[in-house]
Amino acid sequence: MNGLGALLRRDLSLAYRQRAELMQPLLFFILVITLFPLGVGPEPNTLKMIGPGVIWVAAILSSLLGLERLFRDDFQDGSLEQLILSGVPLAAAALVKVFVHWLTSILPLIIISPLLALFLHLTEPMYWALVFTLLIGTPILSLIGAIAVGLTVGLNRGGVLLALLLLPVFIPLLIFATSAVESASMQLQYSGQLAIIGAMFLFSLALAPFAIAYALRVSQT
Repeated sequence: MNGLGALLRRDLSLAYRQRAELMQPLLFFILVITLFPLGVGPEPNTLKMIGPGVIWVAAILSSLLGLERLFRDDFQDGSLEQLILSGVPLAAAALVKVFVHWLTSILPLIIISPLLALFLHLTEPMYWALVFTLLIGTPILSLIGAIAVGLTVGLNRGGVLLALLLLPVFIPLLIFATSAVESASMQLQYSGQLAIIGAMFLFSLALAPFAIAYALRVSQT
């Protein structure tokens, strides 16, 4: 536990030292959502209809920007190899690093989403459904994404391959998340969609750390 606590403090400290890279996903998220109404027009009903999908697609693409550096620096400076040899459970260490990624790269997107929802004319029920889906669903982006990052960490220009691997995997999450917000717009219950997203999250939380650990060991061989 002491080793995991030290890893958590180290990764948080490194993340906030690299503020330029830390801001990239947030700035991309803001730019996509604020520019989108200029492309499709300011008609409120149109924006309300496509708004949830726009926000979720922007969140997925923004998370990919932050995922590439999840293990990159540790692989390049040898810290990842030392972590594997340290005796700290690698699955638990991977979960800590994924949590730091979500905390620093994705949580700011959720915090700023109320302001951006105004640009897309989302109603209050739609906004709350969007927040719930983001809170439950975005950890899945980090957990599943970290598996692909672990497999591609040793490759040059792995960002394109990372996107090709992950975007099809995230389609079911995108479908259920936007369906929940659409149900909220029609004053319908969306607990079923949230339950499915929650089940996806629990399944990912149970299996992804071990898959990440295996992928990292493979990348080191």
